[in-house]
Amino acid sequence: MSLNYDVIIAGCGAAGLYSAINLPSSLRILIVCKRELSLCNSSLAQGGIAGVYNSPTDNIQYHLNDTLIAGGFKNNVDTVHTLVSEASHDLENIIKLGVDFDRNPDGTYHRTLEGGHSHHRIFHHADATGKEITSTLLENVKNLENVTIMENTIICGTKKTSTGYSAFMKNENGYETYNCHFMILATGGIGRVYEFTTNSAIATGDGITFAYEMGAKIKNLSYVQFHPTAFNNRATRECFLISEAVRGEGAYLLNCHKERFMHNYDERLELAPRDVVSHSIVLESRKQNSTEFFLDISYKDNEFLKKRFPMIYENLLKQGFDLTKEPVPIFPCQHYLMGGIDVDNNSETSLPNLFACGECSHTGVHGSNRLASNSLLEALVFSRHASKCIESRLDSVPKDFETAEFDAHLDGQHMPKGFRTETRRIMQKSHFVIPDKKEAGEGFRKISEMRDNLLNSGYVVDTDYVLAKSIVTVAYIILSEVIQ
Repeated sequence: MSLNYDVIIAGCGAAGLYSAINLPSSLRILIVCKRELSLCNSSLAQGGIAGVYNSPTDNIQYHLNDTLIAGGFKNNVDTVHTLVSEASHDLENIIKLGVDFDRNPDGTYHRTLEGGHSHHRIFHHADATGKEITSTLLENVKNLENVTIMENTIICGTKKTSTGYSAFMKNENGYETYNCHFMILATGGIGRVYEFTTNSAIATGDGITFAYEMGAKIKNLSYVQFHPTAFNNRATRECFLISEAVRGEGAYLLNCHKERFMHNYDERLELAPRDVVSHSIVLESRKQNSTEFFLDISYKDNEFLKKRFPMIYENLLKQGFDLTKEPVPIFPCQHYLMGGIDVDNNSETSLPNLFACGECSHTGVHGSNRLASNSLLEALVFSRHASKCIESRLDSVPKDFETAEFDAHLDGQHMPKGFRTETRRIMQKSHFVIPDKKEAGEGFRKISEMRDNLLNSGYVVDTDYVLAKSIVTVAYIILSEVIQ
């Protein structure tokens, strides 16, 4: 296998795959997947993908306004306009690639409603839209002769070189350094920085750490979204998400007394934006001195619910709850990151020819709170921009490749246990839904000590070390923002 590529893409979610599809076929492309190909946050997206496309009643100004309102008007208006105005282009493109969205009996696309949206504009494939999109994109990428995919390969570090970038990787065959002229970081979110998250196991913030260590600008990493309706089973770190679309179809939120309470907090009730609903649940939890909350849509037709939410229905049945007959226990948990590696409208970071796409990036479209179902859209629109920007620069890149030097410290000690567990405890206590500045200050001191230990103790650079360093670094950046 060649060690030199025109483009290295870190991540195999929607952003990584779609960028590969939009790059010229003449380029040699390497996609690096940390675990198996199916394991990514994109594939977990249930609700759908938002966009104005062939709608007689909706328009991009409505979509833009809803995005700004949900984001607390802390959004970048220019990138939001790019997002909403180009949605139809990428929706049409992925439909041509084979994505199968649900349709009405008359053949038109079914659009659902979610919190914060003023119009029905959410395209979906039942309640497994992310899986449908990523699996379709993956099948298209596998047919590209110019693309090589490496599964179960972890990037241990990256460095900028005079000709582009080097990535130090580890898999079952050992360590190897790969070089490229352009690098796209599409490594997803940071869910594993928290004790409880809806994210998959790969969400450790690796790409953000790589960019930070190379000197790229990181922005608003403390803008963390907590989804209000994760299934409340605290026996596992990964919390099963109950899609916002369930509330879009009329589900009620109930407190420990099985009483509705959202009217006490927001006039939009259950369809308020996610941050508002999560805040309301936490405030109600303090008021009632209880963490027992429920989501109830059992008053709806049984067959409708089974057809509309087949994956949610089946997963809840496995946990002993029937969505069609009873309220389901829920509570907020970490879900999404609005901040990240700061990029421009072409998804380029502050370092030339280094791009970041998807959840690890900060395009500014989400502001301080993401509007439901804008994440898959952002991944598509801005990864396409990255690919087109790379295509425009092909005449300016050198022909050769420089290889950076890396040290895996194989003669050193293995990192002791406990770094990740302690970091998660600190983050859950100091920066969950309603941040606690006092706890954040003490937490930052402890996180700083752990980070210094990891960076300066010469530990073996194995998988455990890479994941721990990423998690600790992300927590370090978040808390440094909080205490400022």
